Amino acid sequence: MSRPAVLITAALLVALPQPDALARRPGRSGPSSPSSTEASVTALSTHPVLAPWTGPYGGVPPFDRIDADQLAPGLREAMAMYRAEIDAIAHARGKATFDNTIAALEDAGRALSRVMAVYGIYTSNLSSPAVQAVEAELEPELAGFFDAITQNDALFARVEDVYTRRDKAGLTPEQQRLVWLVYTRFVRQGAKLDADSKTRLSAINQELAGLYTQFSKHLLADEDTAITLAETDLAGLSASTRAAMATAATERGLDGQWVVVNTRSSVDPFLTESSRRDLRERVWRAFVNRGDNGGETDNNAIITRILALRAERAKLLGYPTHAHWRLEPSMAHTPERAMALMEAVWGPAVAKVHAEVADMQAIADARGDGITIAPWDYHFYQELVRKDRYDFDQNVLRPYLQLENLREGMFWMAGELYGLHFTAVTDVPVYHPDVRVWKVTDGDGALVGLWYFDPYARSGKRSGAWMNAYRDQERFHGEVTTIVSNNANFVKGAPGEPVLVSWDDAETLFHEFGHALHGLLSDVTYPTVAGTSVPRDYVEFPSQLHEHWLGTPEILSRFARHVETGEPLPQALIDKLHAASTFNQGFGTVEYLASALIDMKLHLAGDTPIDPDAFERDTLAALGMPDELVMRHRTPQFGHVFSGDGYSAGYYSYLWADTLTADAAEAFVEAGSMYDAATAKRLVDDVLSVGNTIDPADGFRAFRGRDVSIDALMRDRGLVPAE
Repeated sequence: MSRPAVLITAALLVALPQPDALARRPGRSGPSSPSSTEASVTALSTHPVLAPWTGPYGGVPPFDRIDADQLAPGLREAMAMYRAEIDAIAHARGKATFDNTIAALEDAGRALSRVMAVYGIYTSNLSSPAVQAVEAELEPELAGFFDAITQNDALFARVEDVYTRRDKAGLTPEQQRLVWLVYTRFVRQGAKLDADSKTRLSAINQELAGLYTQFSKHLLADEDTAITLAETDLAGLSASTRAAMATAATERGLDGQWVVVNTRSSVDPFLTESSRRDLRERVWRAFVNRGDNGGETDNNAIITRILALRAERAKLLGYPTHAHWRLEPSMAHTPERAMALMEAVWGPAVAKVHAEVADMQAIADARGDGITIAPWDYHFYQELVRKDRYDFDQNVLRPYLQLENLREGMFWMAGELYGLHFTAVTDVPVYHPDVRVWKVTDGDGALVGLWYFDPYARSGKRSGAWMNAYRDQERFHGEVTTIVSNNANFVKGAPGEPVLVSWDDAETLFHEFGHALHGLLSDVTYPTVAGTSVPRDYVEFPSQLHEHWLGTPEILSRFARHVETGEPLPQALIDKLHAASTFNQGFGTVEYLASALIDMKLHLAGDTPIDPDAFERDTLAALGMPDELVMRHRTPQFGHVFSGDGYSAGYYSYLWADTLTADAAEAFVEAGSMYDAATAKRLVDDVLSVGNTIDPADGFRAFRGRDVSIDALMRDRGLVPAE
């Protein structure tokens, strides 16, 4: 979904991409006191973006003193400072030790971290043409900068020296893990290559950085378009959907009209509710063809080049394909293991889609609609089937799902499970009026961190939902609390009107909040291993797990209250909601898995030239993709994969993590309550607090008492045949 985020400190050296749900996690900021190197430089700097964060809560980003014009000069000045720090470490006198090499790397790059945090916010949330121009200019430069550090022979020699003697150095387990991570990442980024290969690798990375920026720019441009409708085009739409469309029109200067913005949060409600089949097709085609319309915003040629460069890079690094390189440090370790999981689920999921389509076609025939179910019909008719089979219309939930109430529900959940308390604060600057901030404290009143919330769509903000960490928890030089944010794209209603969301959107809120909790509950020494800095196919486990608390009676009875009457969600509706919990899982699983399989197969193809549209079409046909739906993310708009290395050959990780999630949720069920204190404590101790200080498989095994089983996933998705 985004370009690779850059991790400051030791992880920064290898520019590892971060998880999509955390997309553009821009860097780490540590203690407010600067190092001697950055102090000498920032004293002369005129850019507030560089300065150590001051103010309450251990220091906060000075958004009130920062603007986009500071990004390029600030980044270049911070790079110079970091380069000087790296040079000092690489040429330090005496034998390399953990303290003067690995720990010194952890402490380097503080100023660059702060600038990268702000840079990531601007490029994700405030991406004006001026910001896009800065991004296009700087991304290749940043890629070359980080390659130069990774390929610094003197620096790597010291890292390797510490690594070879790590077992006899009296290090703590966390220090041992950190040494292994730093050394392994250096090697994986080409530290052992010969000079010519290093030069070529850096050229590849710089070209890729520019291509990722172009891809994102094209996608953002296509998503910023909208279809304008008249009042006669609104048949079937709910009042809340009409209001959101009217607000979106007003924001575009189209008072008295209605628009469907070309983003999922706007398109899905229209496809679900509109009784105008012609308009559903029009909206659907505009959405699925993002990045695939020819002209200036077409992404196909960019994708072809990205795939070729990734294949070449993998060969340089000694791997048969990009997929093999990407998966080596993951829980899956190999593409073959990831493919085995996806293939085990694909067949049952496709069979369930065929059954779902048959039910929809029967409804359409009974209504005399005279149609054959097509992709633009799926959302509409699945709701008719839901009503027919379960006497349940998801739209009746929306008046009970107020955004602000759900936020309070998330806070309550965090308090019950982890003893966290959220208090709104107004004494910190924000980068946009939509953003609000809460301080987070534990049961003793001690500060845990800050939580920023940016929930609304706007021009220049990328689509989707994600979590950022502006600053990670650490205690390297004393306690440093984290700053995290959740970002979404809900459409504002009229001024003063509550924002109502769908059940799927409510699940997304809890999902992203799960990422935030993973960051807030971190309890480690070194920032590189803090919070969500875990393998790609593990990071979605805590977030997906927290979706399970949305449907608990405790949350629904307290926080799902009717927008007009204040009455709680009726038990009869709750019963119908749970009865229908596995409804439409064929669609949800297949549209996701199609994207994951295409992603993996694209990156297993090696250096074969690829036409993205043809590859997508032919591969889906070979897989037996049902005609009635499309991939969740078609290739030309697959930002997870082509706006950065991010989820490249890694989109499978949602399914991998969901396997862990379903199994872990059953641990709470077995304990008798989703709020069982002992189980929640184990989750904190073995998963949420440990970051990347241990192997994730060991952490899950400690929590569950055994290795993960796929059985819970198949039950959770209703993919097990009825006995």
